[in-house]
Amino acid sequence: MVSFDEMHRRSLEDPEGFWAGAAEAVHWHERWDRVLDASDPPYYRWFSGGKLNTCYNALDRHVKAGRGDQTALIYDSPVTDTVRHYSYSQLRDETAKLAGAMAARGVGKGDRVIIYMPMVPEAIMAMLACARLGAIHSVVFGGFAANELATRIDDCAPKLVLSASCGIEAARIVPYKPLLDAAIMMAVHKPERCIVLQRPQERCELMAGRDEDWAEVMATAEPHDCVPVAATDTLYVLYTSGTTGQPKGIVRDTGGHAVALTWSMRHIYDIKPGEVYWAASDIGWVVGHSYIVYAPLMYGATTVVYEGKPVGTPDAGAFWRVIQQHKVATLFTAPTAFRAIRQQDPNGELLRDYDLGDFRALFLAGERCDPDTLEWAQEKLGRPVIDHWWQTETGWSIAANCLGVEALPIKPGSPTRAVPGWDLKVLDTDGREMAPGTIGAICGKLPMPPGTFPTIWGAKERYSKTYLREYPGYYQTGDAGYLDEDGYVFVMARTDDIINVAGHRLSTGAMEEVLASHPDVAECAVIGVADTLKGQLPVGFMVLNKGVERPDAEIVKEVVAMVRDRIGPVAAFKQATVVPRLPKTRSGKILRATMRQIADGESYKTPATIDDPTILDEIDESLQGIGLAQRQA
Repeated sequence: MVSFDEMHRRSLEDPEGFWAGAAEAVHWHERWDRVLDASDPPYYRWFSGGKLNTCYNALDRHVKAGRGDQTALIYDSPVTDTVRHYSYSQLRDETAKLAGAMAARGVGKGDRVIIYMPMVPEAIMAMLACARLGAIHSVVFGGFAANELATRIDDCAPKLVLSASCGIEAARIVPYKPLLDAAIMMAVHKPERCIVLQRPQERCELMAGRDEDWAEVMATAEPHDCVPVAATDTLYVLYTSGTTGQPKGIVRDTGGHAVALTWSMRHIYDIKPGEVYWAASDIGWVVGHSYIVYAPLMYGATTVVYEGKPVGTPDAGAFWRVIQQHKVATLFTAPTAFRAIRQQDPNGELLRDYDLGDFRALFLAGERCDPDTLEWAQEKLGRPVIDHWWQTETGWSIAANCLGVEALPIKPGSPTRAVPGWDLKVLDTDGREMAPGTIGAICGKLPMPPGTFPTIWGAKERYSKTYLREYPGYYQTGDAGYLDEDGYVFVMARTDDIINVAGHRLSTGAMEEVLASHPDVAECAVIGVADTLKGQLPVGFMVLNKGVERPDAEIVKEVVAMVRDRIGPVAAFKQATVVPRLPKTRSGKILRATMRQIADGESYKTPATIDDPTILDEIDESLQGIGLAQRQA
């Protein structure tokens, strides 16, 4: 066993040797010519010349190794009262048949396929079937608005769409087919065919000549073998959440992705093959791609596919029920989920009803985790709670506490240290490295490690301008924060959320930490609003714990005093308001930019990824209550 420091140092000093060693855990049809192709900086590529197939690594090789009877996937759907188990053999066979059906309809290597489906096993089969053929999938979150789906259809020009008649959210059925039909009508590049899974909760009409019934297609399908592709070929395109106008399709290549994700299961999450791993997310997001589908299956673990919102489906104890019932070893979810649990069950009373004996660790990512939430979860669970930081662009962790290497001390508020392969620096606006403890732009020295994105789909110039040009030689993460004396990373806010108050650059994240530490506050957000005198002023929004009966004005007065005490008068934090809930994306990210636009009276477009648009009206009403600008639709 090597220490974390030794492993990280080797990954930077000898990246080719380090990742070549990691690549031995992956099955290659042909080995690579070069581990790192640095012939065209800053556009680096990994494992050039190598050939492999992601679906083979995720399914076939485990079956051939004699592990076909092991459970690969557990489908848990409280919204339909269904639990099903799929072995590696069963999942391989169903995926191979679907791949055969797609191939019979003209889908081949390099073709694009859009997947617009709910969280059902067939959606995972769809992703794997594309990978099996060497086709490129683009998963669009099920239920996305028709115009948003249409922009993605036009950007990637799919030959085929795989969809379903409906999705189910809590007690509500969401018809997908009318949205799909409307999107195809709007799109310029219309797909040739659609295969639609008819769900019993709501069947749909199929358009003759274009649409086919999933069950009928599968009944006559012949299985298809895996097609080897180049390591540098595209596995998928995933459009980033919240895009408006021209979509931004993040490209993931095949070889580096397989190597990095397989490595991460052991070294970051400390999972053993055969153990149950649950990423409580959706395949419409990058977490679902990486840690519901590809990483667990390539590594030989068992993955949980959960249909429904784990918090509140049916109650705040849903996480604990799934962990107990399926013997989950590690859970990966968003901090916002635990804030919601804490709001509903602040004393953790529901935990007493469940046996979590198989549960070892909780990982949080997707939204900045405030220290108070982390410490609450750690106290109630009695297990390591690991905040880690990554992005849609990176596909896996930038910073984490690598439990499978060496469990480092936890510092609440920090996702610990840069993982092997990442050389992080904090830079000022002139590109100079900043001293420990000083907030600046967090950037990763190039080349980025395997598994990260090599470009944006069809937009190489946009890729360079957005991520590489401002800090030459670095990947610009778009996040602001600092490194401490021990190399721990503190991500304080998006770069856009660093506010300027009378010439002082201040972190809204630091203020959120203070608000979140108040015993009555379940979750919060701080934004900077325009001010004619000081440029910007911070405003806080707080959701209170269930059962709090104290007057809102008292709590506001206390948090204002707390910010003044802990950050100082320079913060000019004088306004806060209590709200029933915060506007979030379906993946749990708080829509701070939209809140800021409302406060400043700017016109804006409701984000396509918003979970519940009516919350924006509540935010507008709360802002009016403290005398700030009214919303303009």
